[in-house]
Amino acid sequence: MPISSDPTPPRLHARTIEIADPGPLTALLPESDAYAWLRHGEGMIGWGEVARCKPTTIDDAEEWWTGLVAQVIAVSDLEHTPGAGFMAFGSFVFDPVTTAARSTLVVPATVLGRRNGRAWLTQIGTSFVHADSLPVVSAPRPPQDVCYADGGLTGPEWEAAVAKAVRRITAGDLEKVVLARDLLATAREPLDLRWLLGQLAGRYERCWSYLVDGLVGATPELLLRREGGLVTSRVLAGTIRRSGDNSRDLASAAALARSSKDLEEHEYAVASVADALTPYCSGMNVPDAPYVLELPNVLHLATDVTAVANPGRSSLGLAAALHPTAAVCGTPTDIARTTIAELEHLDRERYAGPVGWIDAGGDGEWGIALRCGLLDETDPRLIRLFAGCGVVAGSDPEAELSEANAKLVPMREALG
Repeated sequence: MPISSDPTPPRLHARTIEIADPGPLTALLPESDAYAWLRHGEGMIGWGEVARCKPTTIDDAEEWWTGLVAQVIAVSDLEHTPGAGFMAFGSFVFDPVTTAARSTLVVPATVLGRRNGRAWLTQIGTSFVHADSLPVVSAPRPPQDVCYADGGLTGPEWEAAVAKAVRRITAGDLEKVVLARDLLATAREPLDLRWLLGQLAGRYERCWSYLVDGLVGATPELLLRREGGLVTSRVLAGTIRRSGDNSRDLASAAALARSSKDLEEHEYAVASVADALTPYCSGMNVPDAPYVLELPNVLHLATDVTAVANPGRSSLGLAAALHPTAAVCGTPTDIARTTIAELEHLDRERYAGPVGWIDAGGDGEWGIALRCGLLDETDPRLIRLFAGCGVVAGSDPEAELSEANAKLVPMREALG
């Protein structure tokens, strides 16, 4: 069941007003107790805390959220804008069975948002409050003297783990498994996560940049969006590193779209999403073939699955049904999860788990926590970076390590 910092919080009030465009949202975040979900300069930031749940499962979080929403008194100038009102930011562990880490769903005291040319300010507390101006915050500090070290496995050790996974797949034990590796980055002074968020949001505008309780990243993969009953899920599987040369990258994109290994990996991922959504949705559309998503550092095979959510299915409930997809776990799920625990030699914690937000109406966006780093709770100079690769029968360990290193580039760039 959920563990809350305040199991029986007083009745909350939420007031949302429309405001003039506040400018870059990342420039308005305070250094502590800050949250963010951004894409193409739009989204939401928040700070402060009025209620928190530390659930064991996503279903626990939804139960807590439903009870909390039922007690809220809300007034809003933007009643039909998702996220503009009472809302929460959340981040969930990849596997609650194998980690000592906790998931979190937190209601901020203040939310500042921008969407489709409209901006708003939401303030949440035990009574209706209204601030006349936005806070003045310090400028983010860039990291200094960052050095790197291997995490659970060295590069050659991780290649050996991939080779072992390929042998199991070839033997018929499973069809696909996603193996992750971690890299430790240590700076001279405590890291300011606002700097990392700003760098990621600026360089990777097509991704969803996020900051929740020490987890910061820019994910290209949308686990799901629920908006007005419409559900969208972006599936990524199959990756190749960009060269920086447009002609070579064009040829690489064509090769990726024809690669039997990558198409097989992608097919497993799309099927897992479609199968998981089917009991909770209708009118599903699954494109016949993927497209190539171009990011600054890599090319991905991508498919956007759409459907209509059945009544009463919130974005959190749908996230619980989808997680973990084959794109971050493997196929079959249970065997892949066991293989991950045996071969990775690391605790994923909230890496590859759902991260995003939910509002009082159940709408929300939940990405998969990829291309990210997790700040160490005891040493604020240290952050763990993560990257993973889908392994199938045709996988080459050396190529998979190269792909994992490419996926670490966004965080390494942000760290300077």
